[in-house]
Amino acid sequence: MRIEQKIILFFTTFLLSIICNAHTPQKSKSIFSTSGRVEILKDNNITLIGSASSVTFGFKGQECTIFVKAEDHHNYIVIEVDGKYIGRQQIQASQNTIPVKANTNGDHIVTIYKATEAANGNIIFTGAKGQLFKAKKNKKKKIEFIGDSITCGMGNDTIAIPCGKGEWYDQHNAYYSYAPITARALNTDFVLSSVSGIGIYRNWNDEHDKEAIMPDVYENLYLNKDNSKPYAFGFNPDITCIALGTNDFSQGDGKKERLPFNEEKYIANYINFINTVYKHSPDTQIVLLDSPMVNGEKSQTFAKCLNRIKDTINGEKKHKPVSVFIYKSVTPHGCGYHPEIEDDKLMAAQLAPYLQTLLGN
Repeated sequence: MRIEQKIILFFTTFLLSIICNAHTPQKSKSIFSTSGRVEILKDNNITLIGSASSVTFGFKGQECTIFVKAEDHHNYIVIEVDGKYIGRQQIQASQNTIPVKANTNGDHIVTIYKATEAANGNIIFTGAKGQLFKAKKNKKKKIEFIGDSITCGMGNDTIAIPCGKGEWYDQHNAYYSYAPITARALNTDFVLSSVSGIGIYRNWNDEHDKEAIMPDVYENLYLNKDNSKPYAFGFNPDITCIALGTNDFSQGDGKKERLPFNEEKYIANYINFINTVYKHSPDTQIVLLDSPMVNGEKSQTFAKCLNRIKDTINGEKKHKPVSVFIYKSVTPHGCGYHPEIEDDKLMAAQLAPYLQTLLGN
């Protein structure tokens, strides 16, 4: 080979490498940090599983590019830059190349949140391009929120697609459920373990005949019946808020037979579930939440049940005192009588000061 040909080959290879690298995301585990229920795959891709599970990293300059895809069908993410909400974005079941821009030149922190829940399928973060760096993580207090569709943020975001249109999860925005709003107000880290329609002893339209209840799925990574991938836990929350009961009290769809609410079964299952929580987080302080979707005589029964559960657990004197938090009137305006974002903010405005008293300074 002549020297001219070698020079041409060298520059051709060099240019091709530049072109390829421009379209190949970085996947280094040393750059990306995760939160919530996630799975790191063998190729270093990151599966976002649970509601508001996330990936965080830093970039220099004014712009970077993220690469993300949905499995099977469209899904949703939320992008946050320097602590500011940029927006919710629909992603497709193919590689999505999304530019992320900052207002100024400098160092910036970006976080990608899953806006939907585990039941809506996985979102795969395949990397990012730019001048990336690992974001510094400050030590914070921690809260876990265990709940149902309200905690998931189901039906709360109708900006792009109105209620009754699209798929049942097209109005999900976990970033703006009361739980992350509360956590951000308190400057705490958080994890959501939540499933729409789920209950403690029965679900929205199932008497625990065919569908799993929260005690069946909580210890599984994907919040389903698949126990081949257990959840690693290790988050060790300072506070655990449990918001389960809306679906136990529900009348279902009004078509399928629904048995009367079984107070004793609800209480027994709840107590057993709390002991499961303690197994993984023995030092946590548990707060039992009622629901703005339960009202009238049912809300009175709900409060009575939660207080019986509290008294039983506290009578054992083995853990930090369990407490009960009852929301003042919040009328849901979202899809399917769920809270909309403004309702979630009202819920958080009530809950955050109460949790602050438990967290101290």
